[in-house]
Amino acid sequence: MQKSLFTFFFACLFSGLVQAQTYSIVIKGGQVIDPKNNINEVMDVAISDGKIALVAKNIDAGKAKQVVNAKGMYVTPGLIDLHGHVYFGTEPDHYLSNGLIAVAPDGFTFRVGVTTIVDAGGAGWQSFPAFKKNIILTSKTRVLSLLNIVGEGMRGGMWEQDTTDMDPKMAAAMALGNPNDVVGFKVAHFMGGTWTPVDRAVQAGKLANMPVMIDFGMHDPPLSLEELFMKRLRPGDIFTHTYTLLEGNVRETIVDEATGKVRPFVWEARKKGIVFDVGYGGASFNYSQAIPAIKAGFYPTTISTDLHTGSMNGSMKDILSIMSKFVGMGMPVADVIKASTWAPAQVIKREILGHLSVGAIADVAILNLREGNFGFYDKTGYRVEGKRKFECEMTIKGGKIVYDLNGIANPIVVR
Repeated sequence: MQKSLFTFFFACLFSGLVQAQTYSIVIKGGQVIDPKNNINEVMDVAISDGKIALVAKNIDAGKAKQVVNAKGMYVTPGLIDLHGHVYFGTEPDHYLSNGLIAVAPDGFTFRVGVTTIVDAGGAGWQSFPAFKKNIILTSKTRVLSLLNIVGEGMRGGMWEQDTTDMDPKMAAAMALGNPNDVVGFKVAHFMGGTWTPVDRAVQAGKLANMPVMIDFGMHDPPLSLEELFMKRLRPGDIFTHTYTLLEGNVRETIVDEATGKVRPFVWEARKKGIVFDVGYGGASFNYSQAIPAIKAGFYPTTISTDLHTGSMNGSMKDILSIMSKFVGMGMPVADVIKASTWAPAQVIKREILGHLSVGAIADVAILNLREGNFGFYDKTGYRVEGKRKFECEMTIKGGKIVYDLNGIANPIVVR
């Protein structure tokens, strides 16, 4: 009899311990913004086995190994930076392809809520295997690739002008052979007055059923943006550096500088399904373009950084700074979050990312929207005063806390 009672007691105790640790993490009391599921309210989020286990009111914190107090903060899917340059290397003459101007991803992603970054054209089909070996497979950040239509990738100078190295069949074959890593193709920095790079990238996109990102405009006179949008690109293809005004007569703008209005064909391109990406960069964002566009309701489809050593130390800073600028210009917070999470996930056809659905990969960003006096400026030095600025409190990737700014996890687990 005593043995039975003893066994029963420990069975109950064990059952209670199991119940107490149903979840690895419970995030309590944050303003959950999950655009895919149309959630924008104070809720709790529970995580178990690397997945989202529950999103609901008042989840029992006693069932979690760790509890995060997110009261007064935004709880969002992990941010997806659609346009960065993380093919960092040691070659001084390789620009953004195994070069010194790209950055190693893990040092510049988790601290700003980014769990996924897309390298935009650093590697081409010839250099991709080294990029995969050295960066994709060694990074804690989820790194994806838009393959450059140039086989050697973004090595700068004449390397990127060589149309004989723009092979759509080889690019598509490399993409199809690496479906977990490659999400599309990239055209950039071409100074010629022909459509060859665009057409070959689109051909690769058709062969692989993937989108193309276009960094367009290096020729005087410029090629027609209207022709690019309406005749050359397909629905789902991406136009990056949307809000830039380049020096010289080398690229048309989306906003007519004379009238301050978004050009009619740009609205038509949006209806067609062209994706408009920020791609802020070191020289690819002007308030003179962005302010009138945002006032007119022409919001970016996706918000991205064009991250590299030049942009991060210039006016760009990081993705949260860009998001703060768009909030300051009048874009609703929920729309800014969507453009940084669910929208890019859809663009690159990675719908397993960018949301907090039950069963989804538990990539989560917890953000403060600090109030104060902040200054935001563009490449020309034009400065705008802002009252709100995003700051990352915590980043969770695959159910694990990878960044905790102020130690808001209880208990804190130091790995």
